[in-house]
Amino acid sequence: MNALFPVLQKIMPPKLYHLVMVAFVATLTLNVWVNTSWAADPFRTKEPRNIGNKTEAAFKAIFQQGDYQVAERYLKEALSQEPNEPLSYAMKASLAYTNQDWVTLDTYSKKTSEIAQNLISSDPLRGNLYAAVGLFLEGAVILQREGTVKGAPQALSRLQQLYQHLDKAEAASPNDPELNLIKGYMDLMLAVNLPFANPEQAIQKLEKNAAPQYLADRGIALAYRDLKQYSQALDYVNRAFKVTTDNPELYYLKAQILREKANKEKNSELMQEAIKHFDTALTKKSQLPNDLVRQIERERRRAAESLK
Repeated sequence: MNALFPVLQKIMPPKLYHLVMVAFVATLTLNVWVNTSWAADPFRTKEPRNIGNKTEAAFKAIFQQGDYQVAERYLKEALSQEPNEPLSYAMKASLAYTNQDWVTLDTYSKKTSEIAQNLISSDPLRGNLYAAVGLFLEGAVILQREGTVKGAPQALSRLQQLYQHLDKAEAASPNDPELNLIKGYMDLMLAVNLPFANPEQAIQKLEKNAAPQYLADRGIALAYRDLKQYSQALDYVNRAFKVTTDNPELYYLKAQILREKANKEKNSELMQEAIKHFDTALTKKSQLPNDLVRQIERERRRAAESLK
């Protein structure tokens, strides 16, 4: 989950990068329920897309269950059985970045762009949306190969193309819930980090137009966390828990919010509750990428040390 927007990690501040990453994560979470003939589309009640059951299962494994190991197995099947779905290639590239497998990242970032371009004529909305995702992933390859100084101009040129594709996707269907989910996350990214922006407008966009709701709630919780409005952040993370009760990453997010609220209020009971949520997340560490596990463990230790 920490590597889904790798292009920006080296050219943005950590907080800004984090919200961009989450935007991509949210966009990839296209399928939650399975239908016997069509892979269900949790965004749309009208004109649902046939994304593919194996792709759906991989995303469900990650974003509902937080199980990256199972997702890898489903992705292998998806790439074989559902070769025209850009989401499977995007996720494969992102997992390659997590594992620092630069050859695989290069291969599947290009495949994401290729498959998305092929989709534009029949589905301008999703084709352009995932063409933008492919550009992010290609930028990651450039920065890895060329370095930050030399590679940044090429990566930034891809960002310009990315926004062109997003504009085309919006022109195709401005009220589409999938599109509004990723744009809502991006608006929050800017609103949280720019003093003249209005985060409430971005939050309203997620609440009113984005789907699935649990991902919108998760994004709003992240925004309120970074805005240091911890009571509101807890409210929205608890809403997300109603659907994703087994995801260790959600326990991690709630632990972060509780820790910050405890520090602000100098409340040891809240800090103890935060530690319990860190511990709950770590009970499923075998499902998570190693780097994420180490980060959770570090934050857990710091929370425990603060009690001393």
